[in-house]
Amino acid sequence: MSRRGTAEKRTAKSDPIFRNRLVNMVVNRIMKDGKKSLAYQILYRAVKKIQQKTGTNPLLVLRQAIRRVTPNIGVKTRRNKKGSTRKVPIEIGSKQGRALAIRWLLEASQKRPGRNMAFKLSSELVDAAKGSGGAIRKKEATHRMAEANRALAHFR
Repeated sequence: MSRRGTAEKRTAKSDPIFRNRLVNMVVNRIMKDGKKSLAYQILYRAVKKIQQKTGTNPLLVLRQAIRRVTPNIGVKTRRNKKGSTRKVPIEIGSKQGRALAIRWLLEASQKRPGRNMAFKLSSELVDAAKGSGGAIRKKEATHRMAEANRALAHFR
């Protein structure tokens, strides 16, 4: 327990163009080595490509993609008294689920073949909004694993 007291919750800042906190969360996950302006460039180019591809509001596509990829249930490794490990299904909260969804979307877009990160990210976001793509497969695999280990839920 901390002797200093509890740390107050900080709200995420919003990005300069869209004034959206979700966009800023995605930018912070794209960023490597503190290069935030490059991360903004990548995301804004991806958003522009989404606008050209779909003709709809790209923020709606981003929001829908994240909502579709967000998992409700996951697995956590637990060790029992005999030393063997088990994957126990646990429910995932909304903030943790959103963080996982963003991470999975970026991992899936990095694995895609393509020219640059903006192109790959835009393709992955459009696919995820439609219900396909690597991030959706990751979510389904997690749900399948949790469903397979449902008998171990009492170890929670």
